[in-house]
Amino acid sequence: MDRTIVISMPAPIPHGHRVEVVERVDESGERVVVGVTDLETRIRYQHGAATAGSAAWVGRVLECTINPSRAGFSTTLLVDPVGPGAAEADVALRGADAAASAVTEEALRWGGADRTPEPEAPRFW
Repeated sequence: MDRTIVISMPAPIPHGHRVEVVERVDESGERVVVGVTDLETRIRYQHGAATAGSAAWVGRVLECTINPSRAGFSTTLLVDPVGPGAAEADVALRGADAAASAVTEEALRWGGADRTPEPEAPRFW
């Protein structure tokens, strides 16, 4: 699954270069890119500090667009994640949590744990 990331600085990274993307994830699950490292040239584009809540993943650049704005320049990168990484694991965990929640709701709707058991039928010996 390709990911589009935006950083608020000019970062001309050529098509096909491998990059390491460092993202900060806050409590609400919002992701903010704090740095991109071009692994081919070892140039680091960083505009924030990595913290304990940061996740890093590696990908290959598919497209790079540099856009002028009033505040300066911003770079939009289309990156294809390669290999297992924190980004894919986070998405998978959120999907698994949503699936578990949906199964719990469905079980409760169809008479889950709150249903009283039926009385036992009398036995004849």
